[in-house]
Amino acid sequence: MEYLNAFLCGGILCVIGQVLIDKTTLTPAKILVTYVTAGVVLSGAGLYQYLVDWGGAGATVPLTGFGHLLAKGVRKAVAEDGLIGALTGGSTAAAGGITAAIFFGFLVALICKPKPKT
Repeated sequence: MEYLNAFLCGGILCVIGQVLIDKTTLTPAKILVTYVTAGVVLSGAGLYQYLVDWGGAGATVPLTGFGHLLAKGVRKAVAEDGLIGALTGGSTAAAGGITAAIFFGFLVALICKPKPKT
């Protein structure tokens, strides 16, 4: 059942994104920012954790999950370090994922030969 919930949760988030692309004039970049911001706002309101509990990786892997991770990091850092944690918590919480993205992106850039669009 856990796999089905993850599939449904991630699928619903993807369907919403696809509908936004198809039916609105929003660009993919604006939708990306909207998803991350929605994750932060829902996590700050205490609602996103319910989605994570139900959907598991279907809720933590998409962009809304990144916003949730940032909000959790800020909340933890503010509790430990005070107001300065609002500035450092998000980047500290997401440092591992950001580092992995940079490393693997660089690795793929070394391995693959770029071609111009024709």
